[in-house]
Amino acid sequence: MSVFLPIRQQQNLNHLNESNRRLIFRLVPYFRRHVHLLLLAMGLLIPLATAGAIQPLIIGQAVSLLRQESTWRFLRTISIEEGITWLSILLLITVIIRVCCASFQGYLVQKIGQTITADIRKDLFTHVTSLGMGFFNRTPVGRLVTRLTSDVEALGDVFSSGAIGVLSDGIYIVVIIITMITVQVKLALMLVLMMIPVTGLIIYFQNQYRKANYKAREELSKLNSILQENIAGINVVQLFRRELFNSELFRSTNERYRKEVDKTIFHDSAVSATLEWISLVAIAGVLWLGGVFIVDEVITFGTLSAFILYAQRLFNPLRQLADKLTMFQAGFTAIERISELMNEPIEILEPEDKINFLSGFSQRNANGEVCFQNVWFGYKKDEYVLKNLDFTIHAGEKVAFVGPTGAGKSSIIRLLCRFYDPIQGRILIDGVDIREISKIELRRYIGVILQENFLFAGDVMRNITLGEDYCFEQVQKAANITNIEQFINELPQGYKTKVRERGTNLSGGQKQLLAFARVAIRNPRILVLDEATSSLDVKTEALIQDALNHLLNQRTAVIIAHRLSTIRDVDRILVFKKGELLEEGNHQELLKKGGLYNDLYKLQMMKNKE
Repeated sequence: MSVFLPIRQQQNLNHLNESNRRLIFRLVPYFRRHVHLLLLAMGLLIPLATAGAIQPLIIGQAVSLLRQESTWRFLRTISIEEGITWLSILLLITVIIRVCCASFQGYLVQKIGQTITADIRKDLFTHVTSLGMGFFNRTPVGRLVTRLTSDVEALGDVFSSGAIGVLSDGIYIVVIIITMITVQVKLALMLVLMMIPVTGLIIYFQNQYRKANYKAREELSKLNSILQENIAGINVVQLFRRELFNSELFRSTNERYRKEVDKTIFHDSAVSATLEWISLVAIAGVLWLGGVFIVDEVITFGTLSAFILYAQRLFNPLRQLADKLTMFQAGFTAIERISELMNEPIEILEPEDKINFLSGFSQRNANGEVCFQNVWFGYKKDEYVLKNLDFTIHAGEKVAFVGPTGAGKSSIIRLLCRFYDPIQGRILIDGVDIREISKIELRRYIGVILQENFLFAGDVMRNITLGEDYCFEQVQKAANITNIEQFINELPQGYKTKVRERGTNLSGGQKQLLAFARVAIRNPRILVLDEATSSLDVKTEALIQDALNHLLNQRTAVIIAHRLSTIRDVDRILVFKKGELLEEGNHQELLKKGGLYNDLYKLQMMKNKE
């Protein structure tokens, strides 16, 4: 595994070559949903920047007025006291304008940012839950969690604090430059020329920051994967004393993450340090050149005072712009990582022309015939786990799948439920190719009870309905059919009893009972059982067996059997080995053949006697 990680990381870094413009275009649909609020927020930038640019001029005029130098025309006709009063009022008005515009704009930007972030998170979650099982088999859970949380939050920071802020700082800088040029061209050009090399350094450090940030987020994904894996498998960790080993693994990954974060801090700090000393140089330059101009009587002390303030105000938004660009680089990294996830193809596509499969039962008089026609399948290219399967399970027939580990039994069920599509051949249900049936209808038509079932946090009733619109009477009926109503009534709050995450407050048998009710309420035509009674004690298994007799009535049943003694009474047994169908027949017929089934059955009987 470790051999391939650097290659994958290099492939991920190659995505950094994608232009920022193209990344931004990916967000345009989200901006369009809130274009009126965006225009209002952008409209507030003009008075905000204008008020900020006027303030140094007002202070400069106050200095000129006190020194009795050249001032604005209206100040020449009034006394110094009145002039200072008017200038103070003008300065107060600009302060009020800036405070009001900045506050309202900040509210709008935060609102837009949080709304867009929620939209992206929703779309990303919807896309992820639509991906095929192959994607989840090769992708660590921690990596998905990082992209759905940390990366989306980083993108949210761009919307809520950076996007409009960058535009605001840019407009502010432009307005200040224009104002300075109208006041004194030479001083203005000096400050503008000083900005050129600074801008180049900022761009360089920002690019380095972006690369370091991408690597840091990759390491964070690995860190979250290790954390999730250890929490989910804490029983095995403690039973086999892997605490020290896993702690060392976590420590080394955490150390790599820290080093990558240190690189981002270095590049971010380099920008701040560069701007800090260049702003001081700019002020010194203004004092030197301005002093020369004062001696030559080219400018007044008031103009020099205004330019000192302009030098500060010109580099302050530039510093803020650099900070926001740092946030933008983190956001671009998040967009790249989110785009990688959004670009994952949905392997199991819905049919373009969906047939109304479920509503056609009465016309077709269908009861669940399953037909595999020359089916080939493999999880990897050219590595087939199922080879040329060709068999039919008739409507209402009870069929068991038997075979050693790795025979392909579970893969057949995954294909039947359309978690994967066959590489060759096709699968028909009641004469219809399952690729022509919507996944919702197909999985409502097929009920699956696994050996281990997942329970969600919530109450018992929710774990039976799974959020679908079933009334309480239907839930009770399903509980009665599966003989579990007594167990539910014995719970502290009955159907409203809270189930902890993964059902940790219920026994294995109780969780299995809920899984039976979950399937029964949906009334499927085809029932798939993957050793579904293995988690039950003898008494509970007897109840379930009675429920199964009711559930299997007039339904097609596919049973994956590990205990051969439980399938003696099925209509037919299909025996698989290495993805191929070797034998078929009922229990007695297969014993007479003396083939693989006979060997497996005798082996189990010998173990039971021991």
